[in-house]
Amino acid sequence: MSKEAQVSAPRTRNRWGEGERLRGEILAAASRLLSELDGEDGLTIRGVARTAGIAPASIYQHFTDRAALVAGLTDHEFARLHTAMEAAEGRVDSGDVVGRVRAMLHASCRFAMDNPGHYRLMTANGPPRTAPGVRQAGPLVDVIDLLVAGFARCAAAGVALRVPAERAAVIAFVGAHGRVALFQNSAKHTDADSVMSFVDEFVSLVFA
Repeated sequence: MSKEAQVSAPRTRNRWGEGERLRGEILAAASRLLSELDGEDGLTIRGVARTAGIAPASIYQHFTDRAALVAGLTDHEFARLHTAMEAAEGRVDSGDVVGRVRAMLHASCRFAMDNPGHYRLMTANGPPRTAPGVRQAGPLVDVIDLLVAGFARCAAAGVALRVPAERAAVIAFVGAHGRVALFQNSAKHTDADSVMSFVDEFVSLVFA
């Protein structure tokens, strides 16, 4: 076969499910690489390809450029956080509605402290802007919605809130986020327990 024929031959299609699996492997590799870097600036297509053990061209089949890869990684990390919070909530007795909220917030803080580069990437821009009167959407909102549901269950169980569940969730998340930021800016990074204690005290202020 001539060299020209080899170059022009079409790429073999991935079998069903293989493309999505490769996409997941690329995102997992990007996540591992990010954990080794000081920030997302060092995250490159070639670096992710090396980490995944594939050619850069394979990444372009799923992500058109670096910006698309970073966006995909952000969603991937939010999915990890969402799963961690759901799992933490599920380990608490269903009757302990306040404990379940605290467990989700603790899981969020642990994720942020264990994955500082990922968390900075995830929260760098906040939720996307929407038109007035249109509810915001996106992975950050989905995470906060877990807390909204948790606080709503508290109210339904007779645990009175000082503010509506939607507001309580935002207040709790922002408070936890701010405390984690202080932890990450600390030179020692050895006071993780105080972060959890702060979250518990802060959440208690939301209840009447």
